[in-house]
Amino acid sequence: MRSGLRRRTWTAITIGGAVLALVAGPVPGAVAAGGSGVAAADPGVGGRSSLLMVLDSSGSMADDDGTGSTRMEAARAAVGTVVGALPDGHPTGLRVYGADRPKGCTDTRLVRPVQPLDRAALKQAVASVRPKGDTPIGLSLQKAAQDLPKASDGAIGTRTILLISDGDDTCGSPAPCEVAGRLAKDGVGLRIDTVGFQVRGAARKQLECIAEAGNGRYYDAPDAKALARQLQRSAQLSADGYRFRGKPVRGTPQRSSAPALVPGQYLDTIGPGEKRHYAVDLDAVSTVNFSATAVPQPGAAVDTFDALRTRIAYGTDSSDGSCETSTERFLQKEGATPLTSALARVPSEDGFKSCDKAGRYWFVVERESKKGSDAARWPLELTYGVEKPLEKGVAPAESQPEYGKGGKEAALPLGDPKDVTGGTGFNDARELGPGVWRDRVLPSQTLWYKVPVGWGQQLRYDVEFANEPTTEGGSSVRSYGSTEVYTPTRAPVGGGTGEFSPETTYNGRPAAVRMGTVPVSWTNRHESHPNVVPVHDEGDFYIAVTLGAQAAEIAENPQIGVVLRVAVLGEERAGPQHDAPVLAKKGDKQGDSASRADSDGTGGAGWTGTAIAAAAGGAVVLIAGLVLVVVRTRRGAPRDMTRGSA
Repeated sequence: MRSGLRRRTWTAITIGGAVLALVAGPVPGAVAAGGSGVAAADPGVGGRSSLLMVLDSSGSMADDDGTGSTRMEAARAAVGTVVGALPDGHPTGLRVYGADRPKGCTDTRLVRPVQPLDRAALKQAVASVRPKGDTPIGLSLQKAAQDLPKASDGAIGTRTILLISDGDDTCGSPAPCEVAGRLAKDGVGLRIDTVGFQVRGAARKQLECIAEAGNGRYYDAPDAKALARQLQRSAQLSADGYRFRGKPVRGTPQRSSAPALVPGQYLDTIGPGEKRHYAVDLDAVSTVNFSATAVPQPGAAVDTFDALRTRIAYGTDSSDGSCETSTERFLQKEGATPLTSALARVPSEDGFKSCDKAGRYWFVVERESKKGSDAARWPLELTYGVEKPLEKGVAPAESQPEYGKGGKEAALPLGDPKDVTGGTGFNDARELGPGVWRDRVLPSQTLWYKVPVGWGQQLRYDVEFANEPTTEGGSSVRSYGSTEVYTPTRAPVGGGTGEFSPETTYNGRPAAVRMGTVPVSWTNRHESHPNVVPVHDEGDFYIAVTLGAQAAEIAENPQIGVVLRVAVLGEERAGPQHDAPVLAKKGDKQGDSASRADSDGTGGAGWTGTAIAAAAGGAVVLIAGLVLVVVRTRRGAPRDMTRGSA
């Protein structure tokens, strides 16, 4: 049994080294790729993703697949299903091996180059292939990596090789697993997925090895229907990869040569065991927020304790000090998801702590990986923002550290859900208002949404995973569904000590998780609890919904249905001050958001809005035997200040 809960650790170090510890409950795993049908990335934002299918056309593909048709006929139909479901214009190509000669270990050919999707041409190309020869998988992978277009101008996109095979390599050299490992290490954003069509024994082990070494996933297809399903999952993950945004920057191992950042959003990469430094110049009075989001390939191999760590440092390379640290871990081995580690420099009341002074500091990002984990470089999206102090004479409202009416017993919207398509990450998260919403999610995928939350309000929501038909033996497999909520500055907010259940097991039957935040208050930044401190500014709060990678062994449909019940509780105030008036209601946010939501492509989730409402109470929650250790000092009352933004 797995646990996808992630441990988060914050640390504040005072001048004298005094440390106070607060132990809270574990925090859930969260993640990143988006729902199907998401618009393509802007040029230069994150780079276009691309897909190259590598199809086994060796002699064994002429064998009967058990239904009276050949394996090649099943493969043709499955590829047709895939190209029919891909977004218009998605760069897609096709390479085959074993199709031209009865014998030969150089028999591999690019049939369709990677270019904007031409559905008719791809189907025609597959229809013309006749199985004949050997299986030079290693050589075909080498050629396939060369077929994929390179990203330009520092753009980051997912380049996917999708290998479909009914057997193992018959040529021996180059060794397929070694080729996959080299390719994965050499290129950011490259993944190799494999689909084994009616394979067993050594052939299956080799395809599993290729996928693991290639930052991808192995999908088992015992029959033609499963083949179409698994191909569609891999291809859609490629099309719906995280859309990055930011200015390219290169952090350094040592702070002495670190690039100087100004407030904004940046893109870098980070390898296993690496540490990246970025210089920042801070004043003495502003709250400064940092975040780092690492985006490994969905489902890539990770260890339970692989981590992304951030900190704010001062001093020199030889005289190192830290103001704050934050650590995020996967705490599961089912497959990689995005990790976001975020922290803030909040000036203390007395102004005498190490990081209260104006001057140069360093934002430090570190990746910790265990042996056998994904060895590829991960794209890294960084944010750096400044909150100016409140104006003199303006007293902020009191902090709101309790969940109150926004706790687990809060009443959430009922009724039939409206269709919506989630985003791929922070940058294209789909806006939702209060209401009931329905989407569909792939195994290994994370869907992203954002909900506006004002001063004095709190976000509360449930996520329900649908009752889905399962494959033969699939109901005995255990995966997970989870959620995470992030503040406008991308700080993860945990579920509190027993307050919420942000993760549940999933085996195809109805399951639900619940999540929320305390009310937004400027003074929350001076509280001590890690689920309270980040909730100190109004704006868009982000919801991430993840389905575990092993769900690919469970569900019969390529995607499974999810329903979100979203509430924004409390009256919205005009500002952070203690006497801020209540704002007039802005109308029906649910209706406003529904008009912007997709109304096609996500229907047929297999339920009505009330069908699994009871699942929330019966969800099986995996609570890891790990604790969240929080080391902070409680700051005094805030000065009279008014909020500004940089």
